[in-house]
Amino acid sequence: MRHRIRAAIALAMVTGLALSGCGGGDAAAGGSATLNIVGFAVPEAANKAIAAEWNKTDAGKGVRFKTSYGASGDQSRAVVSGLKADYVHFSVTSDVTRLVDAGLVEESWDDGPNKGIVSSSVVVLAVRKGNPKNIQGWDDLIKPGIGIVTPNPASSGAARWNALAAWGHIAANGGTDAQAQEYLTKLFANVVSLPNSGRDATTTFLGGTGDVLLAYENETILARQNGEELDWVLPATTLLIENPGAILTAADPKAKDWLDFVLGPQGQRQFALTGFRPIIDGVDTSGIEGALDPNNPFPAPQKLLTVQNDFESWSALSKKFFDEKEGIVTKVIAASGKAK
Repeated sequence: MRHRIRAAIALAMVTGLALSGCGGGDAAAGGSATLNIVGFAVPEAANKAIAAEWNKTDAGKGVRFKTSYGASGDQSRAVVSGLKADYVHFSVTSDVTRLVDAGLVEESWDDGPNKGIVSSSVVVLAVRKGNPKNIQGWDDLIKPGIGIVTPNPASSGAARWNALAAWGHIAANGGTDAQAQEYLTKLFANVVSLPNSGRDATTTFLGGTGDVLLAYENETILARQNGEELDWVLPATTLLIENPGAILTAADPKAKDWLDFVLGPQGQRQFALTGFRPIIDGVDTSGIEGALDPNNPFPAPQKLLTVQNDFESWSALSKKFFDEKEGIVTKVIAASGKAK
């Protein structure tokens, strides 16, 4: 089973992969549109499931897909450099802003009621089955002998969510910036692997590296759906992960129909089935295979932080935490010696 999941993960990372089983016969016969989806690595399974459902509708009949998945920041830069895309699905808003600045996405892309967000999750602490290190929350991660796997914020949006959640554990509970930075310094001292993307980090952890994986909740659910044995802890304080999606200015007109479906109840149900928390009310979230409780798969944290309420904006936090020279997280990782 482990060989199968790793083969599937490797396949998901291949750029230009055409999604099969999505109305292929009609597309071949009628020459219907092909949409190019460029995304961060984590939602490949969800987008494939949504595509299969959309192909059953009149709007999506016969439409085919070409996809490219990888680390969010890398994918965003690739689109600016010429990678063809009709629709992008990134980990963090700043990766779409890069496309706006390049004139590839309209400035109004996030004006709708969803503010440009298409999928959501929360940061969790994934552990080995049975939780042998007895990890109960953030404070346990800085104890001696705890090996942590988290992706690299230089390339990965998932890594940025993880770092912000760790910071918020201190800052949102009465701590100063100095105390939050001290906590991050201790956390990164325990990091044993800093892969390029959230999906790479999951693969590394499932391969036996480390005691704790900082991860999207949906990554842990998907791993269990694919036969992997792991558990996770929902920390008392965590961060709402909000992943943006946008249509490019030169996109095929079918991309608008696709985005409408993604944001609707059918699209959001497919997100839920692959472990994401729906962004709209009224979506059926029962029977989520792989969740710790399939009929209550998305429990509410004691304290749920958001970018808007706790970090001002992506523009502000990107400068404060992730600036290539002066960012707090950038400096902490550089001092730890863990960056590649």
